[in-house]
Amino acid sequence: MKYALKILLVFTLFISFVGCAQTPKQIDKPVINKIQDVQIFTSKNTNNTLSAKSIEAAFESVGLSVLGNNDMNKPFQARFGRTYYMHYNLAMYINNDLSYKLIKKYPQFGALTPLTMSIYTTDKSINIATLTRNGISRAANIPLNDPDLIAYTALIHKALKKALPNGKFKNIPSQKADINQSYQVNFISDTNKEDDISWDDYIEDFEAEFEAEMEPYGFLFPNFINIQEELFDEHDYHKYDFYHTYSICKFDVIFPVSKLHPEAGAWAPCSFYIYKLKNENKMHMGFLGVQNWITTLDMKDKESIQPLTQAQEMIKKILKELTN
Repeated sequence: MKYALKILLVFTLFISFVGCAQTPKQIDKPVINKIQDVQIFTSKNTNNTLSAKSIEAAFESVGLSVLGNNDMNKPFQARFGRTYYMHYNLAMYINNDLSYKLIKKYPQFGALTPLTMSIYTTDKSINIATLTRNGISRAANIPLNDPDLIAYTALIHKALKKALPNGKFKNIPSQKADINQSYQVNFISDTNKEDDISWDDYIEDFEAEFEAEMEPYGFLFPNFINIQEELFDEHDYHKYDFYHTYSICKFDVIFPVSKLHPEAGAWAPCSFYIYKLKNENKMHMGFLGVQNWITTLDMKDKESIQPLTQAQEMIKKILKELTN
């Protein structure tokens, strides 16, 4: 009988131990879906002490230079006569050292140089939408475990926590994107430079024509980076004749999209890259396709999807005309 009681006691203790060991696993479930591409960091802001400017300062303080922090409500009000949020900003940010390292390994990372975010407020909260490591990895076709990508996204998390000390990540729907698809739109064009023209003059003429074709359709260029001069030259890296990126925005796109999807600023303004390697006679161009927006933000409304797809087709049409 005593032996049976001992066995029962040991069995009971074993069950208790197993149950206790499993409890942390059940409780410690991540709030954020591991495969989501866009993350929203939010905080109460009842005293209005947090703002786009204070967020910019926080990003700058950790080594993320904010290249533009544009108040979109002003042009929205002027153009459309209304806004959807108390404040709505689209901002561009970059860490030069990590961007250099990533572009050196993966030239297509220019499609996310600079990175972008939206900052939007209601009467009670302030929110920052950025891309996750998974989102950057998939969209730019970069290995998820790349150490420089890990360092970049860690820096973003550090900036978010400094910007909103009491913030937390929202539990938003997981991505619908195919994890094996980047949705990038890429072009390769033969160059036809004459011998007496420099590559600087060649690309300057091409880009002037590109801008001239885009502007009548309402496209704006809120930022331009000469990657060769600002990133590569600093590291004495001269593999390219030129490498440039543009930030491209269109009010008729971002305004209707922002109504239901304010987090769209994680993808906008859209970055467009153009480069030529010294050992090639070809020019490479690309940007992130709008399917990134549609799938990762779970868009179903025509008011958002239609202007996005129309804008993409316009850009593709202009590039085809310029490169044929």
